[in-house]
Amino acid sequence: MRMRFKPYARPELLACDFHVHEPLTHAGHWRELYARPAQPWHLELGCGKGGFLAQIAPAHPDINYLGIDITDKVLILAKRKVEAAYAAARLPADNVKIASLDIERMGSAFAPQDRVARIYINFCNPWSKNAGSHKHRLTHPRQLLQYRRLMDEGAEIWFKTDDDDLFRDSLAYFPAAGFAITWQTADLHADEPAWNLRTEHEGMFSEQGIPIKALIARKGPDDTVTWVEPKARTRGEDADAPA
Repeated sequence: MRMRFKPYARPELLACDFHVHEPLTHAGHWRELYARPAQPWHLELGCGKGGFLAQIAPAHPDINYLGIDITDKVLILAKRKVEAAYAAARLPADNVKIASLDIERMGSAFAPQDRVARIYINFCNPWSKNAGSHKHRLTHPRQLLQYRRLMDEGAEIWFKTDDDDLFRDSLAYFPAAGFAITWQTADLHADEPAWNLRTEHEGMFSEQGIPIKALIARKGPDDTVTWVEPKARTRGEDADAPA
């Protein structure tokens, strides 16, 4: 269901201390936005309504977090949920930020010196309708290569999904982009790790009997990358040919 426009979202976000108003201006200097810049920096791509961020960030004040989503009408919900979580914990929200960014083009907002230690991708759009749309997946090699340049050596991506096809394809995407899959499960809740934080979507899918798939992938050396961007089709080539 399409979310309605929220006219109050932008003014409320602009008044929020942990909202980054102009994210494109901070490439290479993101850590300076936090009270403790030297701490490890973790990103959540597609933070949605903020359920995951609101759980993890107050529980780990020794780690800095950034939640990214594309529109203010979604991010305002994350802002309120995160704000409430810190208030309940009686903690200052000084290790968390949120920002509106198009994840597919986020490379221009960051630089290698930002040194991301971990990326979370929770229940992203599977883009399953046709193979031509797969390049928009947040775990597609094109995207993973974009993340690589921001990540420390040995940094990890933690990925969860309900979608069987996306998970199966991602098991090939990660190695192609130079990431070693160090842990995986086709049913996260069958033997749930103590560290797992259930998101709103996770609870919903679990109640429907849909197994939650998950993996952890570690960034490897650059010479382990095997994926190459396909050449653009020329006029006259079959438009339905796979990329």
